[in-house]
Amino acid sequence: MARIKITLDNALLVRLDRLVASSRYSSRSGAIEEAVARLLGRLDGTRLGRESAKLDPWVEQTLSEEGVGRGCR
Repeated sequence: MARIKITLDNALLVRLDRLVASSRYSSRSGAIEEAVARLLGRLDGTRLGRESAKLDPWVEQTLSEEGVGRGCR
């Protein structure tokens, strides 16, 4: 693992913190790591990337906020 420093828009940080608070992710780092992995997967055309691209972000966020799928990543 390597440490990096990033800068995020305040609105993004609020959304990220909501995901962590709802136990969707255990930490900001975990959420960001998964987001980067999905992006790179999409760019690489991997199966994870293709499957992730099919997800509707609004639906996934709604499910997360309702607590559906807790413990799943």
